[in-house]
Amino acid sequence: MLREALISLLKTLFPDGQVREETQYPELLVPNTRWLEVATTLRNHEDLHLDFLISLTAVDYKDKFTLVIHMESTSFRHLLVVKTDLNDHENPVVDSLSTLWPTAGFHEREVYDLFGIRFSGHTDMRRLFMEEGYGFPLRKDFSDESRVLTLS
Repeated sequence: MLREALISLLKTLFPDGQVREETQYPELLVPNTRWLEVATTLRNHEDLHLDFLISLTAVDYKDKFTLVIHMESTSFRHLLVVKTDLNDHENPVVDSLSTLWPTAGFHEREVYDLFGIRFSGHTDMRRLFMEEGYGFPLRKDFSDESRVLTLS
């Protein structure tokens, strides 16, 4: 599918989303309440078939988190970036995509471990790298004075 056709279809399917066209790959920003629904449509729609989840990560902007996924259609060879904002910095929760793409399970565990974002419906939401109770080291407000080296 040509880029222009992909962008047009995204605007038609998701009128409540925002499509950014000036980026390397088209980007779709959707409400977090529709995260799983939008992802399901993107994977199952006959003209999109975004069946390969390349990555799932997050960005901390201090006042909100942004989840970012990169997806590809192995049939049509187009790529798409999908984002959603989580405004609750104290208790960020969003639906899990692991029912759609099993590999999302590990990506989501990594995001939970490093940012503290929980994924509702995930069947194994536990830390992947850090010890329980350690904190979330990729948050902007994270601090661990016990591991700071000082030069004397």
